[in-house]
Amino acid sequence: MKLWRKRLSLEQKKAWTGVLFASPLIIGLILLFVLPLIQSFRYSLSSIDLVEGGFTVNYKGIGNFVSLFTTNPDFPRKLTESIVDMVVNVPIILIFSLFAAVLLNQKFRGRAFARAVFFLPVILMSSAAASVSISYFVGGMSMGDSGASGAGQESLMKSFELKKMLLDSGFAPIFVNYLTGAVDRIYDIISSSGVQILIFLAGLQSVSPSLYEASRIEGATGYEIFWKVTFPIMTPLMLTNLVYSIIDSFSTSKLNEVIRSAAFELFDFGLSSAMSWVFFMVVAVVLAGSVGLISRKVFYYD
Repeated sequence: MKLWRKRLSLEQKKAWTGVLFASPLIIGLILLFVLPLIQSFRYSLSSIDLVEGGFTVNYKGIGNFVSLFTTNPDFPRKLTESIVDMVVNVPIILIFSLFAAVLLNQKFRGRAFARAVFFLPVILMSSAAASVSISYFVGGMSMGDSGASGAGQESLMKSFELKKMLLDSGFAPIFVNYLTGAVDRIYDIISSSGVQILIFLAGLQSVSPSLYEASRIEGATGYEIFWKVTFPIMTPLMLTNLVYSIIDSFSTSKLNEVIRSAAFELFDFGLSSAMSWVFFMVVAVVLAGSVGLISRKVFYYD
């Protein structure tokens, strides 16, 4: 044992200490995630029939996966909508989060209050608060549909005016449609940006002031400082927020309701497991592709 310890370098000792520290998490991951994952995959290849005193599992092969795309009209449509929403919303969320974090990092009166306001939607979108707000919203709609309709028409009119102004200015229609769509979804974007703003804000506060001072001494403008100093240092956090935003977008997708309905309303647990596995594989592929592309441009400042 002493000989083995002597052969280990300092870096190896630190690595094994980290493994020992993370061992409870690794054991919990195996017991609480890996084993149910294997069981779920078994269910996805089977037909589960409820019988008196329990259920029976009959091997069915890939029949559940085939039926998803041949006889189930909701799953392919909801899956496509989830992917499209992710592709559209995640870039906007990242850009808005970085922009808001840069503003909140400036020194001004009421900065703590402004930061709390930007994080407030995260609290309001929690499960308990969301149920209360939805009930209130439904009640308000039933009591005053005309007011809500007027607000919706006013928002639509503003988006139409912005779209017309941008098109008259010579912007490309694809860019204009993307921008006006983001304006129409501004509440959803702000509600989904609280955690990302905090991560960017923590990264901005960790940047050494000497870098900014050296840049100003060299005659760099604020624009150059942002793109040459701030943005490269933020790229690791950009990757972190990208992963979080993609997972958050898929976790709040309406496809989860389809999977839940198949299991607990139709009691077709095999079909629900197949839906979960297809959804899981799509999320894994999207994450792997996104991380693979972005990680090449990440700059790690030592």
